[in-house]
Amino acid sequence: MTRDAPALESRGRRRVARKMGFYTHALVFVLVNGGLWLAHEVIGAPRWAHGPSWPTLGWALGLAVHGLVTFASLHGEGLRERMLAREVERLRRREAR
Repeated sequence: MTRDAPALESRGRRRVARKMGFYTHALVFVLVNGGLWLAHEVIGAPRWAHGPSWPTLGWALGLAVHGLVTFASLHGEGLRERMLAREVERLRRREAR
C-alpha cells in the first residue's frame, strides 16, 4: 500500500507536534523547578521547599507519563497494519502446504 505525499506530510506533522509538546513540557518543568531551586538558595523558601517537594514529584510523575504515552504512541503507530501483514503471511504459508 502506498501513501500519497500530502498524507505522509500530515502524519509527519502530527508526530512532530506530539514530540514538541513533550519537549516543551520537559523544558518548562526544568525551567520552573530550576528557578524555584535558585530562589530557595538565594532568598530562602517556604517550608514545603525543604526536602522532596511533593508538587515537584507529582509534576515529574506527570512528565514521565506524558513521555511514555507520547513515545509509545509514536512507536506503536502502524502496529495494527504490521500485525495484519504477519497474520496474512502466516495464513498464506499455511495454505501453501
